Amino acid sequence: MSNSEFERVTVRPMDEYNQTLVSNVHPPNWVNPQPADNYDLVVIGAGTAGLVVAAGAAGLDLGLKVALIEKHLMGGDCLNVGCVPSKSLIRSSRVVGEMWGAKELGINIPKHIEVDFSTVMARLRRIRAGISHHDSAARFQKLGVDVFLGNGRFASNNTVEVGDKTLKFKKAVIATGARAVQPGITGLEKAGYLTNETVFSLIQKPERLAVIGGGPIGCELAQAFRRLGCEVVLFHSGSHILNKEDADAAEILQKVLVDEGIRLVLNCKLEEVVTVTEGKRLYFSVNSHRDSVTVDEILVGAGRAPNVENLNLEAVGVEYDQRLGVKVNDYLQTTNPKIYAAGDICMNWKFTHAADAAARIVIKNTLFSPFGVGRAQLSKLVMPWVTYTDPEIAHVGMYEHEAQELGIDVETIKIPFSSVDRAIADSEESGFVKIHYKQGSDAIIGATIVASHAGEMISELTTAIVNQIGLSKLSTVIHPYPTQAEAIKKAADAYRRTLLTPKTKKLLGFLTKLS
Repeated sequence: MSNSEFERVTVRPMDEYNQTLVSNVHPPNWVNPQPADNYDLVVIGAGTAGLVVAAGAAGLDLGLKVALIEKHLMGGDCLNVGCVPSKSLIRSSRVVGEMWGAKELGINIPKHIEVDFSTVMARLRRIRAGISHHDSAARFQKLGVDVFLGNGRFASNNTVEVGDKTLKFKKAVIATGARAVQPGITGLEKAGYLTNETVFSLIQKPERLAVIGGGPIGCELAQAFRRLGCEVVLFHSGSHILNKEDADAAEILQKVLVDEGIRLVLNCKLEEVVTVTEGKRLYFSVNSHRDSVTVDEILVGAGRAPNVENLNLEAVGVEYDQRLGVKVNDYLQTTNPKIYAAGDICMNWKFTHAADAAARIVIKNTLFSPFGVGRAQLSKLVMPWVTYTDPEIAHVGMYEHEAQELGIDVETIKIPFSSVDRAIADSEESGFVKIHYKQGSDAIIGATIVASHAGEMISELTTAIVNQIGLSKLSTVIHPYPTQAEAIKKAADAYRRTLLTPKTKKLLGFLTKLS
């Protein structure tokens, strides 16, 4: 069946790059295959979770029959409207940030930095198109996966329908992801707004941009667009940005955003959007004081909603919630034991690497855990994450308040980058490494890093937690000098110094006399 009988997909602007993208991840001339008699796995949704499940199962060379269904763009959010385009945009904006700080480093630059916005966006589209072959329908077909383009919905307890095709399965996986939430603001829909799903289609720079939401997406894009030359106002209902993040980390980033010229409107309630001659006017109140601002574009970055619609989940006894998504147990099994779920559709961790890790659990539990023996558990994962602002904020494990809520007594070591030679040389002294460890031991239970490349540093601490490497052992690891990662060793050394109690010192003194 030709894809022309389904929804034909376009990605604006349909230049050479987006044509390449679409030809890879939703080819217009695609012909859905004749279904196999029975599939070991049918996967609905070809975002990160679905792709990893399908490729992982098919790539084992065990002769497994695997089907993958996608109604829109293979690659999901990460490739098309998430990680790849956003980090390409952020890379361009970081150059501007470096130039803003150049004078302190003895480099004089022109007062006016010229940003060619259309070229920035074209580069983004070129990079996305260049990567897209990894997630292409043709590649997965070559891996031995039957790829079906169209809307998949459950027809019975062991069948899924795609167009006029019926796919019979032994096990099925729901990996349909999530989408941007529209806030309930009067007039917003009529005025028009952008989300992460549409903002990367811009070809002209909005001179004035409102960003709704002070979470990771809102902060990343607010800073990027400000550095690329937009006037930016960031609206947030909380008392500070990133209110779920370490407060010290959020405070550093908040100061950076203000210093870079972003207007922060905190503790605010957005009331109405009205289209006027000058643009889009947002009315808001802060502490009962009403005000307004007029912008050219509005970018909404205020939450995600699971894609549970049109799957006919009721027909197969899969329980779900419109806000939280598909309900799963610790093995990622739904209320129908033959059907599993992975990724944004069912998890609080809405990250590409979380979806990847969950997909591996699904492969293990659907195919290699007979009678439930040896099943992998979601709760066993140690999940790091990064907010890709400048500086970046990276975290893994528990925050201090989470540990306290579980009755775990913790100690905290905080190493400011103002004490790290490489950070001083880089003029990047405002961040820190903060490590929480269990009181009475050296077991690391959580960590936060604020640094230009915190995301590259957090994996050392993630590895330590996963492999139960305590601070004592970490202090024996040689770190190249000078690097900013030396801050981790400084933290471990600081822990070792806490062991120098009067009793320990007395013992050491005795040993020196015998040596």
